[in-house]
Formats: sequence, structure tokens, C-alpha cells
Amino acid sequence: MPVTIDSREEIFKGKALQLNHERVTLENGVKTEYEILIFPGASVIVPLPDRETVLLLRQYRHATGGDIWEIPAGTFDAGEKPLECAKRELPEETGYSASKWHRLGEIIPIPGHSNKRVHLFLAMDLEKTEQNLDIDEIVHVEKVRFDDAITMILDGRIMDAKSICALFMAQRFLASQEGPLQMYF
Repeated sequence: MPVTIDSREEIFKGKALQLNHERVTLENGVKTEYEILIFPGASVIVPLPDRETVLLLRQYRHATGGDIWEIPAGTFDAGEKPLECAKRELPEETGYSASKWHRLGEIIPIPGHSNKRVHLFLAMDLEKTEQNLDIDEIVHVEKVRFDDAITMILDGRIMDAKSICALFMAQRFLASQEGPLQMYF
């Protein structure tokens, strides 16, 4: 017997997420309840001005109580595809656009409580453009040696999960490349 959703109630609907309460019957017959955050999805970008440098953001995050280090990311607009979101968010948050893109993968950050999927991209061949932050964003863009960004993960300065995953996946991708990078978008 597959999992059956016996009831679903919308508890909250905000501008970026929704909270549902669900009563389900599991395949073993057990009845249980879940609170599920419904999220449209997001893209995260590892922007490399060159192979040795990454753009990091020091961004105010109210939920964490202050600034954190992370890489650019954004939530999908209605009907937006992951790469479209990444290409929109990179210049908005950093003031750079990219002409070469590589998909690094996809993560589910909190599978026990949310359907949120985050798509990870590597962006290269950056060109300076205009930064266009949302009115509620406080973002400082820093150029950091890529190896130093990895050290920042290992010593606890970068604690943002999506950034950690994307930076490690980018590191592995870059290490696997011999000669010029082969980009796919």
C-alpha cells in the first residue's frame, strides 16, 4: 500500500513559502502527521571571476541574527526554470553576469520538513554589470581566493548549507577538468 494523504490543511501562506499540516497513512498502515514547508525552489551560483577566485556574499539574514557568508542564490519566480533564476540572480546580487554556465547538481536541504530543492550552478567568464538588490537585501560582495573559501567552510566561517554543498561540488568539478573548462550552457 503506498503512502496516502488523508488530509491536508494550509496553515500559512506567505510571499515565499507555505506551511501545510498533513495527516497521512504510511505504507505499513501507521497513521502520522507532518508539517511541511512548501517552497517553489531556488538556484545557487558559484561565481568564478577566474579559476582561483570566487565571489562570496556577506549578507544580513534576520533568521540567523546577523551577517553570514554565502554565495548568490534566489527563489524561483512563477514559471521560472533553474538556470533562468541563476542568470537573473547573479547580476542582481553581485553586479556580475556570466557567459559560461555549468550545472553542478541539486540538493534537498531539509527533506524531513520541506519539499525545497536547490539547483547548483557554476558561473564563469564574468563581466561587470549593475547590481540590483531587492530593497530588503543588505549584501557585501567580496572576491576571495577559492582555496580560502574552502578554508572558511572548514573553520566554520561559512555555515550556509547550500553554499557549502555548491562550493565543494564546484571544487570537485574544477579538479576533474584538464585544460580549458568544458561548459554546458
